[in-house]
Amino acid sequence: MTEKKKPSLSRRKFMGTGLLSAAGLGVLPQVSLGKSTDSKKEANETLRLGFIGMGRQSNGLLGSFITLPNIEVVAGCDVYEDKRQRFLNRTNDYYKGKGKAVEVAVYENYHDLLARKDIDAVVIASPDHWHALMAIDACKAGKDIYLEKPLTFTIKEGQELIKAVRSNSIVLATGSMQRSYDNFQHAVKMVQKGRIGAIKKVYACVGGPPKPYDLPKEDIPAGLNWDMWLGPLAADIHFNNDLNPPISINPPENEKVWGAWRWYKETGGGLTTDWGAHMFDIAQWAIGMDRSGPIEIIPAGYKDTKHLTFIYSNGVTVTEEPFDKKETRGCRFVGKDGWIEVSRSHYEASDGTLYPLVAEGEDMRGGAGTAHHIDFIESVRRRKDPIASVEIGHSTCTTCNLGNIAYDLGRPLKWDPINEKFANPDPEAEKQLHRTYRPGYRL
Repeated sequence: MTEKKKPSLSRRKFMGTGLLSAAGLGVLPQVSLGKSTDSKKEANETLRLGFIGMGRQSNGLLGSFITLPNIEVVAGCDVYEDKRQRFLNRTNDYYKGKGKAVEVAVYENYHDLLARKDIDAVVIASPDHWHALMAIDACKAGKDIYLEKPLTFTIKEGQELIKAVRSNSIVLATGSMQRSYDNFQHAVKMVQKGRIGAIKKVYACVGGPPKPYDLPKEDIPAGLNWDMWLGPLAADIHFNNDLNPPISINPPENEKVWGAWRWYKETGGGLTTDWGAHMFDIAQWAIGMDRSGPIEIIPAGYKDTKHLTFIYSNGVTVTEEPFDKKETRGCRFVGKDGWIEVSRSHYEASDGTLYPLVAEGEDMRGGAGTAHHIDFIESVRRRKDPIASVEIGHSTCTTCNLGNIAYDLGRPLKWDPINEKFANPDPEAEKQLHRTYRPGYRL
């Protein structure tokens, strides 16, 4: 492809790459769910939301969902008293400022929130090890679900969550909000339309696997139910404030860091799942491997393999590998006739005709967070799958978890993405499809 001068960002304007047009991309089949039409809520009817998990990510989600039309946030749940109080203060202040009388309640135990018949949907933003159990219980309670990424802690959990979603006719949206960014949608469309030719390789820069838990033991703060925070975790994890970052109510002060549970193998999946749930997601979407996955996974350091590598049945190779000196979290698609790089604030391509057109001062992210949340709400009202359905979230999460299993074992894995099992008998790897729960918890 001939190198052409790219147009100035100030002169570009996106054409037809918004959220609704994304449904036209080749790997976004819409599934109508089986609830009766009586359960469908029209646009002018109020949907009532509950929030489960009220940490840093949830605080951001609340700021978006609470502003949407015909939405009422009526309940929140967290094991930390200060975060319950912050949620209550924020929602009450918002509704008071709007002159609305909305009664908001908070709970320590999420089962109490799910028991409320007046709640239509829940937003789950708990630590990853709680995702599956909370979401499955929400399915059984008949609540539609916005579930943060990565979808589940283990591959087995994801399989069971799909069953619960489909058997209960639930709308579940995975919080992979990059699916709703205009620039990611445009990049995917260019790749799927063959505008850079047959794809040879995809760079997906996300970062490395988790490390063993090594934080020092600290005193459990008053108001935190640490046993409930641990939930199903079987590992002996002592408390450290980095796992559940403290906040202040008076004076108001939010978390200064993200919860460090994500960085340790006993409590999270490291950057492999934290950012992989975003960038491997975009890579699989673009190469037509949604609801599928790699057939071979090779960890970094195995023989002459320098980077975690996923090989797909269509011949595409995806590596966890930087594509620039800044190690930008993003993707680089390399085709026979050109290339495209995309991240949340970055879009570069080998040819000027591959660029989206953006209006003066327009954010390339296109208000994606809110757009992703609107898509969930519209899907609930119309009883259809959202842009990031449970199966899509699971296939992406499975890829991330397979990467960590390969890292842990230090050798390649052969995977059957259709039947979701290892292609050859592999007892050592099969043990890592799930984790043992603490007594009293079961999937």
